[in-house]
Amino acid sequence: MGRLLALAAGRMGYHTHIYCPEADCPASFVARHHTCAAYDDTAALDAFAEQVDVATFEFENVPAKTALRLAEKGVVRPSWKALEIAQDRAKEKTFFTDIGAATAPWKPIHSLADLKAALKSIDTPAILKTTRLGYDGKGQVRINDKSEAEAAWASLTANQTGVRGPEPFAILEGFVKFTKEISVIAARGLDGTVECFEPVENVHKNHVLHTTAAPAHLSSATAKTALSIAERAAEALDLVGIVAVEMFVTSYGGVLVNEMAPRPHNSGHWTLDACPTDQFTQLIRAICGLPLGDTVRHSNAVMSNLLGDEILDLDKYYADPAYQVYVYGKTEARPGRKMGHVTRLSKKNNELNSC
Repeated sequence: MGRLLALAAGRMGYHTHIYCPEADCPASFVARHHTCAAYDDTAALDAFAEQVDVATFEFENVPAKTALRLAEKGVVRPSWKALEIAQDRAKEKTFFTDIGAATAPWKPIHSLADLKAALKSIDTPAILKTTRLGYDGKGQVRINDKSEAEAAWASLTANQTGVRGPEPFAILEGFVKFTKEISVIAARGLDGTVECFEPVENVHKNHVLHTTAAPAHLSSATAKTALSIAERAAEALDLVGIVAVEMFVTSYGGVLVNEMAPRPHNSGHWTLDACPTDQFTQLIRAICGLPLGDTVRHSNAVMSNLLGDEILDLDKYYADPAYQVYVYGKTEARPGRKMGHVTRLSKKNNELNSC
């Protein structure tokens, strides 16, 4: 994400400075400057803040305290508060409830006793999820029967040390019957203008995004609801930047929010080739105080992630001119790791769920 953001900024004439604890992070190879330091290195953070006009983040597991430190210097967009909400599943669920968006049934969990009590009102199967630092299926345990509560709790807390604070450690989330998974990316500028990319349909395998198809095949009412949720989220966060909202569509056309990410999102990579303004350029526009760009899709698109060793099999994609190929420059191809993606374009349908 950082690499693609730096490339977008470079096309617009901006110089980029990457702050990352990894010495060989992919973004550093296309940026003008790179600070390799820990996220809790306050001296390095302060020096970084002095050298940039605006800072943003490419994933939501940057510590909120790091973003707050930079926010005190007046350089962070979106706000550190948006990051804090997205990092905590309980806060995230509460946020969407507060703006009138439906979610799957859930309960905050502090202890095993809480979990057993929650299972009396939330039917199994259910998912026990840590409130923080869970993504791509990490930090989750499926509970198929109430008798599995103790084993699930032990599994989730096995590697936890230290004293937990007053916030819930986990949430219990009920299963929902859905027909498809969709997402919408909304951008909000410094002047409060909001622009959305249209809803897209996502397919996951082993909890990792496999493909994204644009457009999603939805009724106009369902598309309108999804767009409204993303727009309301951007406004309620007082966002200057972009936010991706992942949602479930039910059999009756209803929309349930799953989670959000106030940053570029894997399900938005299709915009690099199928829209006049892609999600990365849109974020740069927003945080730099420029007018937002045109988000209307000009082609159909299917984006496919290249995971792990799949990055070694690029010849078939390069041989087909319909594919656009992106290689991220990561040094190690671990199983399930996103190493790149390909996007196949096709002629646009007459129907369009527009923003």
